[in-house]
Amino acid sequence: MKELSYLNKYIYKYKFYYLIGSFFILVSTFFAIIPATLIRETFNMIEEGYSLYILNEDFDLRENVFKDILLYTSGIILAAIVRGIFMYLMRQTIIVASRKIEYDLKNEIYYHYQTLPLEFYNNNNTGDLMNRISEDVSKVRMYLGPALMYGLNITILILMVIPFMLYINPTLTFYSLLPLPLLCISIYSVQNIINKKSEEIQKSLSDLSTYVQETFSGIRLIKSFVREINFTKVFDKKSEKYKSISLKLQFVMALFFPIVMTLIGLSIIITVYVGALEFFKGNITIGNIAEFLIYVYLLTWPVTALGWLTSIIQRASASQKRINEFLNQKTNIISKSNKILNLKGKIEFKDVSFIYPDTGIKALDNLNFKVKAGESLGIIGSTGSGKSTIANSIMRLFDINKGKILIDDEDIKDLHLINFRKQIGYVPQDVFLFSDTITNNILFGCQNEDFNLVLEAAKNTDLMRNINSFPKKFETKIGERGITLSGGQKQRISIARAIIKKPKILILDDCLSALDTKTENIILENFKKIMKETTTIIISHRISSVKLANQIIVIEDGEIIESGSHKTLLNNKKRYYKTYNRQIEKNKKELNIN
Repeated sequence: MKELSYLNKYIYKYKFYYLIGSFFILVSTFFAIIPATLIRETFNMIEEGYSLYILNEDFDLRENVFKDILLYTSGIILAAIVRGIFMYLMRQTIIVASRKIEYDLKNEIYYHYQTLPLEFYNNNNTGDLMNRISEDVSKVRMYLGPALMYGLNITILILMVIPFMLYINPTLTFYSLLPLPLLCISIYSVQNIINKKSEEIQKSLSDLSTYVQETFSGIRLIKSFVREINFTKVFDKKSEKYKSISLKLQFVMALFFPIVMTLIGLSIIITVYVGALEFFKGNITIGNIAEFLIYVYLLTWPVTALGWLTSIIQRASASQKRINEFLNQKTNIISKSNKILNLKGKIEFKDVSFIYPDTGIKALDNLNFKVKAGESLGIIGSTGSGKSTIANSIMRLFDINKGKILIDDEDIKDLHLINFRKQIGYVPQDVFLFSDTITNNILFGCQNEDFNLVLEAAKNTDLMRNINSFPKKFETKIGERGITLSGGQKQRISIARAIIKKPKILILDDCLSALDTKTENIILENFKKIMKETTTIIISHRISSVKLANQIIVIEDGEIIESGSHKTLLNNKKRYYKTYNRQIEKNKKELNIN
């Protein structure tokens, strides 16, 4: 239960709803009890009127009894209507409050997700993140709404009904309530089994959903390698497991209602039997027996619901614990002084080292280089040499272990993170596009939604001829992750998305790999014109992408093994020179083949 104490701030926020809702529960419970007393008086009147009629055969008396019965019946109907109104009002307050808290909690979790570092997302899968913000929050809402509402309803009902019963006849009260604790224990036991099975089902369903999501995401690869049958077999196994657990749960649930109805029936039989004995002793009236049956009926719901409510609270506690695990995680990307800086674009690495915490791989090793504001730096290296790590560290997606990164002679850790990132254009190695229009994808991250800027960005990335070939031009929806586009088209939209911001620092992380040499040269030539005052970092394994840079560094195992201009590095005839010649020969062979 301590996990649920986190929600107290939300309950306090919506205390007005809960206080008014509690009042409505009190009133509705009161009107639930009134019919029992009216039924008692009605039965007593019928018994008394019948006796007098038999003795005197007074038809006027019979008419008066009928009128009184009609009056009591009207009272019962009126009480039911009033109760219904207040039940509606209690739901409109407490359930609405739970929905509002659900909304606030989802927003809090989602906002918190945005603040967590890249390391967090590397260590947690998407399915789990989604479950915590959807399924777990939904279970917490059940606690804040139905559980609190019915819990309070049950408490008030018990506190009201049992004193009435004891006042009428303590003996009958004792016997009529005798099966109810057994009912409560039975329901609690069955509910625990249901909970365990439900958790197993939830895990199995989560596993199945994650597998299906991965299958759909990788459907092209699956078809390319003709793995459809293999994936179908795995799906069948997971689906069979889910079906098996679901059938076991259904078996347990099938026992639930027969047990409940049997014990409720037993309570009613005992009430009638003991009530009859007490009636013949002259301790109670026929009306009291009828009243007791109503009270027993009213109490069976609370007792039946206790197991259900306990289950909801247990589930909510487990779900809130999972939510708290993520909410208690804090980002380690914290700015020391939150300096607001209008970037010029100077970048300096001083003895920078970084080791990935999850793998222990040393990605950067005492790296030193400078890039003047407005100049360009090309970074060449083989796969796994640390190129992308440099890009991520400039973006401050993680903090380095050793050394300093200076931006305009200021420690990057002192800069206001959001202000700093707003002035950077970043094109990642793995292109991600949203299932939206081309226009909205290019405008992503740009506060100025001027369509002329979109046109300019599209022209500078050589996209216009492709876009004009689409029926809806810029309003073409590109599908999930841009599935309807080619690799080169996706990369160019991603580049357009970065340059439309007119950033002070532009980072291109191997994002020209899917482009042909001609298109690549067009884009790079355009960059020379439009990015005169922008510091550009071009990361690639292709020399054609970096040869126009003012300065080029060659990275191997996180260290700089060569640096200089394109011409200087060719004259050195070392790694860069060999790589250049190898790529030239490869291009010649491809041209000959074509």
